[in-house]
Amino acid sequence: MSEGELLAGPIEDLHRGLGASFAEFGGWNMPVSYAGTVAEHTAVREAVGIFDVSHLGKASVTGPGAAEFVNRCLTNDLNKIHPGKAQYTLCTNNSGGVVDDLIVYWVSDDDVFLVPNAANTAAVVAALAAVAPEGVEVVDRHRDFGVFAVQGPRSSAVLSGLGLPTDMEYMSFADTEMVVGQSGYPVRVCRTGYTGEIGYELLPAWDDSEPVFAALSAAVIAAGGAPAGLGARDTLRTEMGYPLHGHELSVDISPVQARCSWAVGWKKPEFFGREALLAEKESGPLRRLWGLRATGRGVPRADLAVLDGPGGTQIGATTSGTFSPTLKTGIALALIDSSANVAKGDTVVIDVRGRALECEVVLPPFVTAGTS
Repeated sequence: MSEGELLAGPIEDLHRGLGASFAEFGGWNMPVSYAGTVAEHTAVREAVGIFDVSHLGKASVTGPGAAEFVNRCLTNDLNKIHPGKAQYTLCTNNSGGVVDDLIVYWVSDDDVFLVPNAANTAAVVAALAAVAPEGVEVVDRHRDFGVFAVQGPRSSAVLSGLGLPTDMEYMSFADTEMVVGQSGYPVRVCRTGYTGEIGYELLPAWDDSEPVFAALSAAVIAAGGAPAGLGARDTLRTEMGYPLHGHELSVDISPVQARCSWAVGWKKPEFFGREALLAEKESGPLRRLWGLRATGRGVPRADLAVLDGPGGTQIGATTSGTFSPTLKTGIALALIDSSANVAKGDTVVIDVRGRALECEVVLPPFVTAGTS
């Protein structure tokens, strides 16, 4: 796919002005880095960074009983939270595979807002719309809103300095107005993120994205932070062991295998794929997700064989791999056969282009961050 065929976010020109390099992700032309992934990663861990993730999907479910309907479809139990809160959840298929992982914002009993992954938005909307009762409307709103993530220890100070609310619990949100110059822009401020650090995600209208991002990025830079691209977003989320759909979750990788059982409302009487997931939970998954921390020199990547020792038997495969700027070593996430009986602290080997990279088996996160 050429750059000319890719979808563009609402502020691509601003990114070019900041010196961004771009790459394709989920069909979108996305800023990958500005000053370099390691520098941007470090800014988020130590100060503050801002990401443009407007490629993320958006959808609304509205009408009488919308929240109850969503709760009958998606895995997590919406009744664990209340209006004004957000929840991580999964849209699974009848066999228990993951169509997508997403965030649900419970606005009211009759209004639920969804933020799925970019490439899976249409599939999530279709799955819900196919079973929506009369009066409940499921609408794809992908290009109605921008999404900007302000993440890091100084994120609260950045938002407070712009007059935005920050005194909210993790996974809460508030609808407010952001004043830039003489103009006010409606924006949803969410205490959410994908880095492990204290942070917020802001959703302005798509057409208001330019002034909102310009003000946010200027405040982030003034606070000693930096704009950050998808490169840093990936290293940050991998250090936390957060799954990425298409890697740690997919229609072939269930929540049980991916250690996302905490996002399944097992006591609920109904959700997509419930019977298949209950059966897998009862019998035990054939493979489980583990973290691997390199003890030798080398950087693991996705789709590499995991062996039980040098020249040994394959027991799994990596799903993601990168260099950890925080730990200064290679790290990976991997699906490993349950029959291999690996345990935390064991040593396994990743086959990196014919070279054995020894790794310690760990249970993510790899680093301690400041979200909770």
